[in-house]
Order: sequence, then C-alpha cells, then structure tokens
Amino acid sequence: MRLSHFLAGAAALTLLGGTASAALADTFALVTINQQALFFNQINDGAKAAAKAAGAELVIYDANNVPAAQNTAIENYITQKVDGIILIAIDVNGVKPAITEAKKAGIPVIAIDAQIPGGDNVSFVGVDNMKAGEEIGRFYAEYVKAQMKGEATVGVVGALNSFIQNQRLDGFKKAVTESGAKVEFLDTVDGQNVQDVALGAAENLMTANPTMATLYATGEPALIGSVSAVESQGRQSDVKVFGWDLTAQAVKGIDEGWVAAVVQQDPAGEGKAAVEALAKLKKGESVEPIINIPVTIVTKENVDQFRGMFQ
Repeated sequence: MRLSHFLAGAAALTLLGGTASAALADTFALVTINQQALFFNQINDGAKAAAKAAGAELVIYDANNVPAAQNTAIENYITQKVDGIILIAIDVNGVKPAITEAKKAGIPVIAIDAQIPGGDNVSFVGVDNMKAGEEIGRFYAEYVKAQMKGEATVGVVGALNSFIQNQRLDGFKKAVTESGAKVEFLDTVDGQNVQDVALGAAENLMTANPTMATLYATGEPALIGSVSAVESQGRQSDVKVFGWDLTAQAVKGIDEGWVAAVVQQDPAGEGKAAVEALAKLKKGESVEPIINIPVTIVTKENVDQFRGMFQ
C-alpha cells in the first residue's frame, strides 16, 4: 500500500478518533482487520471509551482485510511517533517485523484477539482461541450425544487466512475427536472473513452435502453467512448451527431453536483492557504479558442477558 493510500484511509477515519498530530497527552493507534464485523466495531467502542477516560487520543486504521496494509499502518504510526499501538493481526507472522520496528522506536505494541508467536509485542489481550475452540467442541459433542443419538455430520465455514479462526477449528476438532461422539467432518469452506463470501461458501457447502446435520462457523462473518444460508435454503428443521460471535441473526436462530450455541467473547472489554494497558505503560507501570478475557457459550438458557447488544 502506498503512503498516499494510507494517509487517505487515516483521514477517512478521523471521526473515529482524530489525527495522530493532535495536541493531546498521549496518542494510541488501533490497527484493526475490518470495520464490517460487529466484533471489531465493539473493540473500537471499548477502546474509544477507555481512551476518553484516560484523557488520551485514539486513532483507528482499517486494514480492510489486507495483511500488508497493517504493516504499512504500523510503519506510518512509528513515523508519527504515537505513544502506543494496539494490533488485531491478520497475518500473525507477517506483521512481526513491523512490531519489532515499533519496539526499537520505543513504541509498545499490544496484540489483541490474535496472539503473535514469538513477537516483540509487550502483551496479548484476548481469548485463548485454541482452548475456547475445545470448549465449544466439548459442548458440541455433548449436544450430539444428548440430542442427536450420538451421531452427526458437520461442515465448517471458516476463514483460512485467519490464524485465530484456524486455531478455533483445530481446538474444536480436537475436542470432538476425543469426545467419543460419532462425528464425521465433511468439507471446510473458506468464507474469507467476509459476510457475502461466507454466505456463498455456506450455501455451496450445504448443496454439496444435502444430508449434513450441523454447521460450525469460526467467526462472525462465517456465522452470519451460515445462518443466512440455512434460512435461504429452508434448512432450519434439519441443520443445527454452532459458531462464534453473536449477531441479531444468531439470536433469532437461538430463539427458534436451530442455532444451538455461540461462543461470545467480550470485544469491548478487550479494547478497553488494551488501552488501559498502554496507559499503564506510559506511566512507567508494568502489565501482564497475557491479559485473558473470558468467553461465554450462549444458548437458549442464557441468551437473554445478551439481547441488549442488539437493541
């Protein structure tokens, strides 16, 4: 991405947090994946609220699902001499050199949502995606045993360019395989973390596997696509959906009984914790290398407590 493109994107996002040149005590930059998904917007909301409380400025850069754009953004924020960077990485390995450059420049980087293996970021805020994948996998296996006579077929709508969503799938498969339930894994299709793409992928998956009994979606766009595909094909009576990150559509499916369980993170809490960590570092205080934010498996029994998010 050329610098002119980056600057244009930053200007377009001025309303989200101002510019890095504004005369505030501290300026923090949040480099996100996209602003289509509710999840990332909720991270933004939590980070903005925490920045306001800390008297700091927050600038937000939308990489629009392009890994290289995140590297360019970090490089430009280093040049602008921001006080700290929050990163939701697309390519957790490809972005490591930019994080190292930030460290050399004395700018701390907090990784959020996606861990950076062996990276020079000072901390990680978020969910252990592998373990949470195992948690929903165990729930799924018990559901199959209790509600489906111990046998099921499952198709997966993922985002193959997303390290964390691949972790969620690996954890899910591990737990299901170890559970003793008779589950046959069918195709895994790539929704590319884009709702329209995920919808088409989910529809193709169901068309290719007409007797498929369950769907597992590894992220919000994948879940929206899966829910929409089940509805468009009229499969609510014979396909149960499991996935990540609640939406209004998923809540409707839970109420109707065909969305069985959704892993709900606390994205606003993650954004808040990341900004608070940067504020501590700016004051010379220390932060934990891993700041865990717990997840909740949302079902018909506890969905009421989350309805307010969509009103």
